[in-house]
Amino acid sequence: MKTVLHKSNTRGHANHGWLNSYHTFSFAGYHDPSRIHFGALRVLNDDTVKGGMGFGKHPHDNMEIVSIPLSGDLHHKDSTGRDKIIREHDVQIMNAGSGIAHSETNANHDKEVKFLQIWVLPKEKNIEPRYDQKSFSPVDRLNKLLTVVAPDDDNAVWINQDAWFTLGNFSQDFFSIYKLHKKENGVYVFVIKGNVTVNDISLNERDGLGIWETDQLNITANTATEILLIEVPMILN
Repeated sequence: MKTVLHKSNTRGHANHGWLNSYHTFSFAGYHDPSRIHFGALRVLNDDTVKGGMGFGKHPHDNMEIVSIPLSGDLHHKDSTGRDKIIREHDVQIMNAGSGIAHSETNANHDKEVKFLQIWVLPKEKNIEPRYDQKSFSPVDRLNKLLTVVAPDDDNAVWINQDAWFTLGNFSQDFFSIYKLHKKENGVYVFVIKGNVTVNDISLNERDGLGIWETDQLNITANTATEILLIEVPMILN
């Protein structure tokens, strides 16, 4: 088993006033040669956007872009004509493929929106752009692991990669096992809330841990805990 630990206070940080963003991996003005990506996982940004503000229309191509609101609502518009509100407990993916332009703004003027923005390198390039969004009840991940992004699960949003995103909300002392879908994959663990031990490594809120060359994760919640597991290929094509 191999691991890489990223404590929350080692992340890149940019505060633009309207946007307060923490970068697990190199992004925009933050560059660390040792933190470019974890396998196919390229970006993991922890963003807070002030009311009525957001990212204006800008292009993407050949990237799988996942947005997970933690509180508040996001307003998504793109060049295909889609105009959607992404709410807390929703998971949205934009398969940028051969090219798409979009904007993502706080849907409310009276409160912040907090969300995770995650980029995964695609399996196939230049596919037709796609969009998917689903809502997942918190009850369905209470003391269990819930797959929310997958290439092979109709209950999850589809991704153009052999990648799986899993959410869990655990009570204190709850124990769970996560089994990897593919032996050549790794898993990046991101702690949204609480304190958890994964394969004997203790993690606190907003810490990240990459694990590979193993077939399972042993997860123990030391407090009430909310976690995100991102399983991705470790070898890039």
